Parts: sequence; C-alpha cells; structure tokens
Amino acid sequence: MDLRIFTEPQQGASYDTLLRVARTTEELGVFSAFFRSDHYLKMGDVDGLPGPTDAWITLAGLARETSTIRLGTLMTAATFRLPGVLALQVAQVDAMSNGRVELGLGAGWYAEEHAAYGIPFPKERFGRLEEQLAVVTGLWETKLGDTFDFAGRYYQLSGSPALPKPVQDRIPVLIGGKGLHRTPALAARYADEFNLPFVSTGESREQFGRVRAAVEQAGRRGDDLVYSNLLVACVGKDDAEVARRAAAIGRDVAELKAHGLAGTPDEVVETIGRYAAVGSQRCYLQILDLHDLDHLALIADRVAPQLG
Repeated sequence: MDLRIFTEPQQGASYDTLLRVARTTEELGVFSAFFRSDHYLKMGDVDGLPGPTDAWITLAGLARETSTIRLGTLMTAATFRLPGVLALQVAQVDAMSNGRVELGLGAGWYAEEHAAYGIPFPKERFGRLEEQLAVVTGLWETKLGDTFDFAGRYYQLSGSPALPKPVQDRIPVLIGGKGLHRTPALAARYADEFNLPFVSTGESREQFGRVRAAVEQAGRRGDDLVYSNLLVACVGKDDAEVARRAAAIGRDVAELKAHGLAGTPDEVVETIGRYAAVGSQRCYLQILDLHDLDHLALIADRVAPQLG
C-alpha cells in the first residue's frame, strides 16, 4: 500500500504551513506524495484563516522547495480554469519540479465558493469536465511542431502550438467519484488513477469493479489504472492520544474509526488491510491538523513499516 499525505488548506493554512508539512512528508521518507485540495472557501465550523491559497501557485512553490515527493491535487475543479490555461500551468509546474506533478481533475461541486469569488457555476459541469480532459491531455500529447485543434460544445481551440510540453512523457491524471456509468467511462478513457474519497470498503469494491469493467471494455487492461482511497487519518500511540487528536479536529473517535483511518497504529494497519483486500493500492491520508507534525512521524514510524 502506497501512502500519500493530503491536506485541506481552505480550512486554514498559510503557504508556510503547507511548506512545513510538505518538507516533513519528504523528510520522513515513507510517503510518496504531498497532495492538496483545490478550494477557495472553508467548510464547516472553522474560521479558515488566513484565507485560501491557490492550489497550483502553492504547488509551483513546493516544486522548487522539495526534491523527491510527487505533488498534485485532489481534485482541481474544472470550473476554476480554462483547459488551455490549466494545461499550461500544470506543464510548467511539472518542469519546475523536474517531472513530479500529477493532476486530479473533477467537475467542481461547491457552489458557495463560486459565488464567494465570482466564479461561474454552470449547470452542465460533467460535460465541461469531459471536454477539459480531452483538451488538457490533447495539448500535452500533441507532437512538438504540430498544432492542436478542438471543436467542442464548451471549448474551442484553433491552431494551438500546444506548448509548453511537460517533462514527464505522461503526467498522471486522476479521476474519481461515485457515478455509476459516466464516471467509470471517463476514467477508462483518460485516467491513470481512479480515486474514491471517504467511502467504505464495500462501496470501494463495487466502484473499483465498475471502473475495471469500463477500462477493459475500452480496450485497456484493468491493471493499467492505480486504484486508491482518500480517508481521514487520526492515529495515536494509545487511546488517549487518539482522543486528543480527534478533539483537535473537532471529530468523534467512534465516527472516525467507523469511516476513516483512526486508532492505534495496529488498528489503522488492520483497516488499511481491509481496503487493500478490495483492490485499493494507494491511500491518501487526510491530515486536518497541519500543525501536528508528530502525527506524520508516528504514521511513518509505526504504520508504514507494517504495510510492506
């Protein structure tokens, strides 16, 4: 099981805070990546101070201040950026990181953040996401010296030089979600990884199966994709430390154990094993208290070594 760290900066985190977490993630040596959300408005009962940070500006900075961990988003909202601009931004950050970038791209769902910052929130978002994926990947795949054209319902490109090119031959694209038909079909066409956020092992088994079937129907091997889960983490060396960490993020221990990765290291390893048994190969650990770096160290010391 590959472990990655996932953060939610809209809940309250400066760039300097994110940098400390990213550097700790790298220094601990057991986590393969640092990912962040792409939101502009807080959620729930937090003040969100000092305010939101832009995902791709943050990752550009981290690209120059880290050297080994991979960097990416779960998920960039297709409503936030035009696809040509997004392709350019991600390719540039890929170059700045020497080829360590991954793009998670979703349709966008949080209407309130769009209203708060004057971002259009169209009714038909899935179709726009599909066209964004076609444009972004099409621009990256266009051979040097050729041009790219696209005539879609929502986006049109004509004579694009399709520059700059990423450093990686293929920037990994992550797609996720619980949709029964269109989501698996979209993953089969464009995804290198399929991610499920905050779902049970049973739901994971069923959706991974749908995606595998769609991938194979599209002429690819089911194992061409990485299958992953995103789960909140709350790990403590004993019950008292678990309770303290749960209180720090305003959550109930029983609820966290039922729906996330919570408990002592051995308990969390057992839970991760259940996800692995249904096909999960990678786990993104949602870390909500970004000032508790000892939490990451405990996971690195006591959880990661048991996963092989």
